[in-house]
Amino acid sequence: MSESVRTRSNQGVFEVTLDRPKANAIDADTSRRLGQAFAHFRDDPQLRVAIITGAGERFFCAGWDLVAAADGEPQDADYGVGGFGGLQELPGLNKPVIAAVNGMAVGGGFELALAADLIVAAPHARFALPEINAGTLAEAATVRLPRRIAWHVAMELLLLGGWLAAEQACARGIVNAIAPPGQLMEQARSWARTLAQGPPLVFEAIKEVARESESMRFAEAMEAIRRRRFPAVARLYASEDQREGPRAFRDKRAPLWQGR
Repeated sequence: MSESVRTRSNQGVFEVTLDRPKANAIDADTSRRLGQAFAHFRDDPQLRVAIITGAGERFFCAGWDLVAAADGEPQDADYGVGGFGGLQELPGLNKPVIAAVNGMAVGGGFELALAADLIVAAPHARFALPEINAGTLAEAATVRLPRRIAWHVAMELLLLGGWLAAEQACARGIVNAIAPPGQLMEQARSWARTLAQGPPLVFEAIKEVARESESMRFAEAMEAIRRRRFPAVARLYASEDQREGPRAFRDKRAPLWQGR
């Protein structure tokens, strides 16, 4: 993609590395490049799972590039097809994404990690939402965090702007796992390989239902699933993969997922 956004593909795994020294902060151009990368991941049927990480060991991402802002880049700049960071608002992204947090995830960088489905952190990673100190709103985190973790924990992060160590983030349900020292990408790639071998149509249905049913009542969501009103669910239930699972169980073999 560019020097600031590097990508690589290997056996269905798509890796995106944010590389903008010194802090991997995101300006509008970088955000658009990230959006292009994730749109490519979304649209390529050969790609099954993505990993987003940062270059270096100090910063995963420092969020919005305040230097660019001070130089006149507006907060409502064109951040591209996926919104800020390329991932948070990308429509139709029904494939798993792993955030491998290699250092500090600050502000919009924390929000970028929250936009992933799974988060693995290095032992020295830290998380914070310091937007209050800049007199602005942590927009995506204010929407997402209170829905995912205890209200008072979310408000502590949003209102006080303090730091969470990796172990604290894991204990509070923000991070799935802490990788052993020096093994962050090995852990993320291990998860990615497992997901890449899994049933892609099921993953699509999981992500679509989880996202689209967020504002529905339970009964309404279940009715939509049964009536196949979610396109990904309709594709899954009409697919060869839906029949492959029971056949593999009957034949005592590993299923061969075709994604169709």
